[in-house]
Formats: sequence, structure tokens, C-alpha cells
Amino acid sequence: MIGVGNPWRGDDAAGLHAARALRQLLPAPIEVLEETGEPTGLLERFEHAEALWLIDAVRSGAAPGAIHRLDAGAEPLPPELFRSSTHHLGLAEAVELARALGRLPDRVVVYGIEGESFDTGSQLSSPVARAVTETARRVVEEVMACTRKP
Repeated sequence: MIGVGNPWRGDDAAGLHAARALRQLLPAPIEVLEETGEPTGLLERFEHAEALWLIDAVRSGAAPGAIHRLDAGAEPLPPELFRSSTHHLGLAEAVELARALGRLPDRVVVYGIEGESFDTGSQLSSPVARAVTETARRVVEEVMACTRKP
């Protein structure tokens, strides 16, 4: 599980906050990481994952706090959803580069949390803070269902 974000840009830190919450909720063998969105760091993490859940802030025009769930293992991520990333390379481009290089696991789920404010120095907005909690709950549910033995 990787939370992606910029801790100094308000709602862009949503993925980082979700990772911190998930660290408290998921069992120890499941690795929970925080990344700033730097492409080489992301590609390295993708390559060694058996399954991958990614959480990042997005700006698509939906209401702040809206949660988008995408199956990136099945189809490319829409770059327009991640177009206002404050990262050097958008998450959609990093995922597609990993796919082209054969470094993407078969199971890749991406949660995008619709941001409201990406201003420097701002805190998470209320709708995004609520969405972080809900996204963490959903990820725990998915990960645990995926790791249960039949």
C-alpha cells in the first residue's frame, strides 16, 4: 500500500494521511509506505509488490472529498484525473511507465481522493479528511479480503 502526496500542499497530502491511518489498521506483514510521487521511488516500489493499493489526491471537478476507485491492473488510469498533481510526474504516468517496463503487479487498485485546496502550507480540508478515513476503511476491507486464506 502506498500513500502518495506532498505534505506541504494541503489536500495533496491525502494519500500520506491515509497511509498513516492504514499503518495502524493493517497487520504487520502488509507494508504501508509513503511516497512524494517521485517516479523512480514509485517504480522501485511497484516492482517488488505482489499486489498494490495506491492512494493520491486528485482534481477532476467532482465534489471535494469524492472518492474514486480505479482498477489499474485492468486498464490504464485516466491521466486527466491526476492532471493537477504537484508531483514531478503524475501517478497515471508512473503507473503506465511501470506497466510498459513490466514492473506493475497484476492487482493494482488506485484510490483518488478529490481535493479542495492545494495551497502551500494549508491543512487537509474537512471533506478530504473525512474521505481519508473512509478510504482507509475501504482499503482495509479490500486488503483483508484479498489476503484471507480460502
